Amino acid sequence: MADTGVVTVYGNGALYETQKKSPFSVKVGLAQMLRGGVIMDVVTPEQARIAEESGACAVMALERVPADIRAQGGVARMSDPQLIKDIKNAVTIPVMAKARIGHFRVPADIRAQGGVARMSDPQLIKDIKNAVTIPVMAKARIGHFVEAQILEALGIDYVDESEVLTPADEDHHINKHNFRVPFVCGCRNLGEALRRIREGAAMIRTKGEAGTGNIVEAVRHVRSVMGDIRVLRNMDDDEVFTFAKKISAPYDLVMQTKQLGRLPVVQFAAGGVATPADAALMMQMGCDGVFVGSGVFKSGDPARRARAIVQAVTHYSDPDLLAEVSCGLGEAMVGINLNDDKVESFVYCDRGMVSEMP
Repeated sequence: MADTGVVTVYGNGALYETQKKSPFSVKVGLAQMLRGGVIMDVVTPEQARIAEESGACAVMALERVPADIRAQGGVARMSDPQLIKDIKNAVTIPVMAKARIGHFRVPADIRAQGGVARMSDPQLIKDIKNAVTIPVMAKARIGHFVEAQILEALGIDYVDESEVLTPADEDHHINKHNFRVPFVCGCRNLGEALRRIREGAAMIRTKGEAGTGNIVEAVRHVRSVMGDIRVLRNMDDDEVFTFAKKISAPYDLVMQTKQLGRLPVVQFAAGGVATPADAALMMQMGCDGVFVGSGVFKSGDPARRARAIVQAVTHYSDPDLLAEVSCGLGEAMVGINLNDDKVESFVYCDRGMVSEMP
């Protein structure tokens, strides 16, 4: 890659002008601004406004929530760009969009409808961008760098290279250093987290199991990351070389994590957060914030529950306030028992997940 910002795509002579790329430190700084907040999955500008009014720090523009993707099946792709624009125009907080491993369905809908989950319709993204003033995120499929290019061109604030969508490349993630926009990536353990950071991820989220309303996998992944960091902090420097090889992570990032006592970037929790108690649990376990989607908009009173979860993240160490905000929220999202053999995982390789070294 030359300093001019022009990169050759797969040696076929096609050139992509990346313009001036943002330094990684700038992207990490943008992600730090979301620390201590709640990022909500939304599928309409109206939901984006509810999220903004509840105090969410950003919204994730989707065509189907993960719960519906699970139920409906099919291919989950990047959202319609018009939807992303509409969501961005509706709020003043950041907007994220997911790109395949990046269509706008929240995870619950993705689970219900199935098929291939892709990037959302760009028109939907535009509508959401126009509806709010908070940042807007959007999803891209893992490895689908063209979806990420489209999302960046739409002015998305953050791109989520997401395992919730149907992977586009089963062997490679997007080279996130080629983009100006910050990327969010998921992880199950410390090794995955540091590999994604090496690729240019400015924010890490533990994966959990999106669209289930079941927090157990999120807890498992957070404990895995935090546990490995505690072990790492107590190691002699000489032992770090072997540990880095064991988790297949870059030595310099492993050493930086040891010195910091945490990941070098912001770490959010995601997948299964459905109640204020779930959100507070993630914060007390050491996360910097939470993603929530199906848990809010698949509940009986989304606006009230959204406000309660935001309050729970802000006051996660105050049991009295947590008890107060947890009252009268209406019916919660119907959860999924992950011990059921019929439940499809978004996280593990049975869904065509990108291959990962142990």
